[in-house]
Amino acid sequence: MTNALYYGDNLDVLRDSIASESVDLIYLDPPFNSNANYNVLFRSPAGAGSQAQIEAFEDTWHWSQEAEGAVDQVMRSGNTNAADLLRAMRSFLGENDMMAYIAMMSVRLLELHRVLKPSVSIYLHCDPTANHYLKMLLDAIFGIENLRTEIVWKRKSGRGETNSKTNRFGQQHDLLLFYGKSPDTYFCPQFSTEGSESYVEERFKYVDAEGRRYRKSPMLSPTLRPNLIYEYKGYLPPPKGWAVGRELMEKMDREGHLVFPTKKTQRIERKQYLDEHKGMPVQSIWSDIPFVNPMAQERLGYQTQKPIALLERVILASSKEGDVALDPLCGCGTAIHAAQKLGRAWIGIDVTHLAISLIERRLKDAFPGIAFDVHGTPSDLDGARDLATRDKYQFQWWAVSLIDAQPHGGKKKGADGGIDGLIYFRSDAKTTERAIVSVKGGGVSVPMVRDLKGVLDREKAPIGVFLTLEQPTRPMEKEAASAGFYTLGDRQYPKLQIITIEQALNGMKPAIPLIDTRAAFKRAVREASAKQGSLI
Repeated sequence: MTNALYYGDNLDVLRDSIASESVDLIYLDPPFNSNANYNVLFRSPAGAGSQAQIEAFEDTWHWSQEAEGAVDQVMRSGNTNAADLLRAMRSFLGENDMMAYIAMMSVRLLELHRVLKPSVSIYLHCDPTANHYLKMLLDAIFGIENLRTEIVWKRKSGRGETNSKTNRFGQQHDLLLFYGKSPDTYFCPQFSTEGSESYVEERFKYVDAEGRRYRKSPMLSPTLRPNLIYEYKGYLPPPKGWAVGRELMEKMDREGHLVFPTKKTQRIERKQYLDEHKGMPVQSIWSDIPFVNPMAQERLGYQTQKPIALLERVILASSKEGDVALDPLCGCGTAIHAAQKLGRAWIGIDVTHLAISLIERRLKDAFPGIAFDVHGTPSDLDGARDLATRDKYQFQWWAVSLIDAQPHGGKKKGADGGIDGLIYFRSDAKTTERAIVSVKGGGVSVPMVRDLKGVLDREKAPIGVFLTLEQPTRPMEKEAASAGFYTLGDRQYPKLQIITIEQALNGMKPAIPLIDTRAAFKRAVREASAKQGSLI
């Protein structure tokens, strides 16, 4: 399967583009219904003082016709367990925000169940806000018997989060609800070296002549096994027999994995070397993977970004190389990044162009030369016009990405101050300047160009870019030319440049010196290989 990113509502994408039983692993980190708005942070080269925030998604759900429609779709889905549960929840909760969240999640979980192959898994990442309701939904759709593990991820090591009155215990953990689709779920145990120093000192307290640490363990059969009762090199067997047969005992002897006591009346023991030890098997509490702190190299700006190590553990535990991993709410693309790194095929879906643009850059930075498809983003003028008509903010975010600009301003009216995007560039070794981008998706006129000139004066910006869906008129071009030039060294750059969306689609960029494209999105660290070995 070709690796692919999809822009759009994941419900529509799942139904229109993802075949039944075509996916080997699903990880989703849906909004938690926390009544908070989450932003993407963009940092200019000048530092923290010139950050801009773009609202990525609103983690608040409200009862609406869409929620009502989702309930109706579940009722008609043919899954009686899900329908009965949703009916009972609605009776209990009423038509409120939480019920809207449950309705929207339930119809999507039904589609996710459809696209999963029979012997594979889904991991739903949540917090205590709604995990009890989500677990009931998963019980209804995947089956109570298919709950594999409720994983507690301890994401904070210090103080947890408390409210302003501090009248509750601090919140330090998230939950991952791990379900299979059938009893034959594929699983590969994982190991951790958390607390390794004390563990090594306590368990691996012997050292051989070569300086290798090892531990000793009994070679006793737990039950009576007549075929395991045999003498080996003069050592008598335990009453119930050795733990292994003679052939394996000889092999372990040849490899130096046996300890022979000085007295023949004592038992042979197994020798396990520290350097051959995988670590402790990972259990249901994961406290060895910290949250992505604000200064971490992998931090890309999403407040809800999860660590790559967390997703690597999920992917290694529940998929094989070449399997297809799906993240239907891929945000900044951590699951996609981990899947690519570990040699899995992948599908990512997100409802914002902001996320799709960020993931595209992240993958190209981390895996130079990577090939993948992007679906749902405009590829021609008709697609651009359609997006501009449906959602002007998504259109603006997509448009500025065409010319390597960072989006600016949120969805609040007047928040942008006439600035839809920024391009940072160097005027000399120490000075960073910015070009201001104004995006127009409808009719354009001379006063709009004149307005951009005013913004340049107000912001003391040397260059402005007027990015328009419609063709500019001659008077508009004349007005732009009247702004003059920005001179840098022996070169001159038009102070106000008009670029059409059609030109940008064909690869045209603004005439700007030494553009610092890293200012739009933080650059992901280049991966040494698309594959990874042991994580310990």
